[in-house]
Amino acid sequence: MGLRKKGTRNPPVLSHEFVLQNHADMVSCVGMFFVLGLMFEGTAEVSIVFLTLQHGVLVPDEEERASGSKTLYHYGVKDLATVFFYMLVAIILHATIQEYVLDKISRRLQFTKAKQVQLNESGQLSVFYVVSGAWGLFILTSENCLSDPTLLWRAHSHNMMTFQMKFFYISQLAYWCHSFPELYFQKIKKQDIPGQLIYIGLHLFHIGGAYLLYLNHLGLLLLVLHYSVELLYHLCGLVYFSDEKYQKGLSLWVIVFILGRLVTLIVSVVTVGLHLAGSGPGNDALTGNVNVLAAKIAVLSSSCSIQAYITWTLTTVWLQKWVEHSNLRISCGKKKRSMAKGTENGVENTNRVEPPPKRKEKSS
Repeated sequence: MGLRKKGTRNPPVLSHEFVLQNHADMVSCVGMFFVLGLMFEGTAEVSIVFLTLQHGVLVPDEEERASGSKTLYHYGVKDLATVFFYMLVAIILHATIQEYVLDKISRRLQFTKAKQVQLNESGQLSVFYVVSGAWGLFILTSENCLSDPTLLWRAHSHNMMTFQMKFFYISQLAYWCHSFPELYFQKIKKQDIPGQLIYIGLHLFHIGGAYLLYLNHLGLLLLVLHYSVELLYHLCGLVYFSDEKYQKGLSLWVIVFILGRLVTLIVSVVTVGLHLAGSGPGNDALTGNVNVLAAKIAVLSSSCSIQAYITWTLTTVWLQKWVEHSNLRISCGKKKRSMAKGTENGVENTNRVEPPPKRKEKSS
């Protein structure tokens, strides 16, 4: 199934243009290779590692004593294979949304190149944020995190996670990993690549940190808050560049952004602080418990530093826009003053300016 329309001319096989036009088909073939591996006994065990969640453990079920046990998961090396497969799935979904939704909108509205790039970025991320936010809220509700916030800092008897929790984190890691090859597939400008790498790396660092430290509920709650703020930003951006009259939407996003940063800091400090208060002398990383004092301080400092970095970045961007807007107003004011000097002497100066248009009207 072709996910991208081919051009009138066929580029050489495995050339730069060929890979860009057919990367979704090529990735689909690689993913199908793992799926077909399930059909053969010799390769089924290897394919299962890529397609399904690994490192499951049967533990006693406290709620349903009749069933006796349930399956919980921890992380391991095999998760890298699962992340790789779902990274391929993310690339295919990215190309599908691009071809059948965003490209059609861009052609219908006849956007410029700059607006088309903005549409592609905001459109892709908006879909991802909507799905991830709804999925995260469902997990928080099903695991009673919203009704019982103490689950964020309560010590568990075992460092395990449920199926839906692990699958969520695997999907998040796979999506942000797929953003690296997308920098090549989407022809991102060289000057924009460093900023994109920092943006992707920060997400991978914090999602991976919450996953490895078993701070699953805290990380999930912070991700939902972060994705909600980012979703509002991209939606306001889409509305703004479609019609620049809607400037108030971006101002609303700034207020929500500040509130989101404050809530994130409060939740992080309260959760990690109560974790620290409940840590005992028996907590040792050598015994498999990573929630030790050093790790918790690292989590808190990392959360505070990233919030400060994001806030500083936003502040500098808005200051630059404010300076540019001020300079534009000053230049417009100077032009108005220069035009006003020509009208100080009354009707005579205006008559000197008006004749050219009048001559055109008479000739027509």
